[in-house]
Amino acid sequence: MPEFTWVPANQATAEDVEAVFATSGAAKCRCQAMKVPGWIWRDTTQEQRDVALVEQTACGTAGPTSGLIGYVDGEAAGWVAVEPRENYPRLWARKQPWMRMDPELEGVWSVTCFVVRKGWRQAGLTYELAAATVEYGAQVGARVLEGYPIEPPPGKTVIWDEASVGLLQVFLDAGYDVVSSPTLRRRVVRHQLVAPA
Repeated sequence: MPEFTWVPANQATAEDVEAVFATSGAAKCRCQAMKVPGWIWRDTTQEQRDVALVEQTACGTAGPTSGLIGYVDGEAAGWVAVEPRENYPRLWARKQPWMRMDPELEGVWSVTCFVVRKGWRQAGLTYELAAATVEYGAQVGARVLEGYPIEPPPGKTVIWDEASVGLLQVFLDAGYDVVSSPTLRRRVVRHQLVAPA
């Protein structure tokens, strides 16, 4: 069985981060969809998104960082974005009700995006990455982890790039619970790491 390991992105090399992001839609988005307050393609350039990811991952520094890099047998293979919810201004700028749940709740870290490098897709890597968010959240002192996965209706498939936010079963397997179903396809899930006061 291949060995899965992970590190916070600031402990990875910039080359490993680039290797994961260099394929598919991630090459364009650079995990900025929830980071910019406006419309990502209209209001930012590719160069701005490239620079933003480098700054946010903070490779080779003490951090903070914006996600985790997963490795399969020592080779960079995946990414999951996880950081304090307040670092995602677009979660609060849009009108969808699932983006404004419990705004007063403290210590919430959001899990917003998964990227799996070409060659490792459909091998269960998102399940490993979701489990890593729980371990990491405990290490950094998060009180609650929150995700926004998709659950397609029975018989329906996930549309283009929709799975980047994660599928519901991935989060459930990592110990998250559904706290809201605001739309037909969208779920809000949480993993309580610290008991409420």
